[in-house]
Amino acid sequence: MPQFSLTPVAVPKVSTRFRRIRTKIPVPQSVPILEEMRRYEPQSMQGMPPVVWKRGDGTIVEDWWGNRWIDWSSGVLVTNAGHGRKPIVDAVVKQAKSGLLHNYLFPHKLRGKLARMLVERAPEKMDKCFLLSTGSEAVECAIKLCRTRGRLTDPKKLIMVSFARGFHGRTLGAQQVGGIPGLKSWIGNLDPGFVQVEFPDGFRCKDTSFEFFEKKLASAGVDPRLVCGVIMESYQGGGASFAPVDYMQKLRAWCDRHGALLVCDEVQAGFGRTGKYWAFQHYNVRPDLICCGKGISSSLPVACLLGNGEVLDMYPPGSMTSTHSANPICCAAAIANLQLIDRERLVQNAKKMGDRLFAGLAKLQQQFPTRIAVVHGKGLVAGVQCVKAGGEEPDGDLAFRVVDLCCKKGLLMFAPVGFGGATVKIAPPLVISAAQLDESLAVLAEAFTEAV
Repeated sequence: MPQFSLTPVAVPKVSTRFRRIRTKIPVPQSVPILEEMRRYEPQSMQGMPPVVWKRGDGTIVEDWWGNRWIDWSSGVLVTNAGHGRKPIVDAVVKQAKSGLLHNYLFPHKLRGKLARMLVERAPEKMDKCFLLSTGSEAVECAIKLCRTRGRLTDPKKLIMVSFARGFHGRTLGAQQVGGIPGLKSWIGNLDPGFVQVEFPDGFRCKDTSFEFFEKKLASAGVDPRLVCGVIMESYQGGGASFAPVDYMQKLRAWCDRHGALLVCDEVQAGFGRTGKYWAFQHYNVRPDLICCGKGISSSLPVACLLGNGEVLDMYPPGSMTSTHSANPICCAAAIANLQLIDRERLVQNAKKMGDRLFAGLAKLQQQFPTRIAVVHGKGLVAGVQCVKAGGEEPDGDLAFRVVDLCCKKGLLMFAPVGFGGATVKIAPPLVISAAQLDESLAVLAEAFTEAV
């Protein structure tokens, strides 16, 4: 994948209501800061545009030298309610000033309140919430519970089925259920109990029938009776791709028939991102477990696993815990965030602005029909999948150039991810306005024109 240069380049000045670029990019004064990070951190941390953030406000990010960007990253799909929202900041400051910064599993007032609020927002019969720190932790716990429950009926019932090109985190179990071979080549002795099938996105996998799912399992020699769980991103994150509704409903019935738990990874997708509170609601199905993170607080590290007591209560007291579970400051941020999402009707705004976003992206695809193969997503998450002219071969260089050019014009996205790094991922905070969205779409079109 190409690297962002640390050599300052003169770029056209930008001054609009929402964007301001008044220096070279990267800013010359920022180079020592960026170089220090490159010197002391692993190179894996170097994948983002070279912008040294100072502060965020709603959908706007500013650096220390007077430049301003419209943020289309949400800090990798975290700041659903926007950057630096005052109710969240106030809640964090209040809790920090109380003197209680950490207390492990010892009770505090906010822990039960947050768990209750999350259960109230989950589907019926999901009556338990295990608070954690990261989405990867939630995924690891889901795998543990699926296998534990499966082996209670048959010691061999431990197969986890997941989907090619899926991403579930960077820990050992999360990468084994992940479907990106390059991310788990380091493991060496892959657990044969993790099996992947193609994700029915209609683009990379043309056959979106559920029969194809069953055929792939059969060809892999998998006995359905030995499957303990099926885990999938409610939309596949790299390309923001959704499965067909009929497919998902048949998958739900298949899991019921074979005694497997259906796990929906909503770490990127939950809390209004897709124009519904949960992305799985687009399928009219109810999962058995929901992995949550990112947008749960719009700020601090907190995650959770939602499910029913029959599954989450399988382990006795003290045996399924996490050091920073329900950290009081993180709980305060999450409670304020959930209240803000409800009060400002941000789920509804994501749907409304999403319709506007996809109308604009459809016009962009019509403008570049040989370079944009498909645009996937719903609400305020989209994947513009770039290909080389005349085919469907992923064009990671084009996606990178677009992101780089957008940065220099005042529109900030994280570096391309997905199919060969060839997807321009769009995920603004859910507070984005129509004016900000229209201006951003115009910048994206300029960037594509120059990159092509």
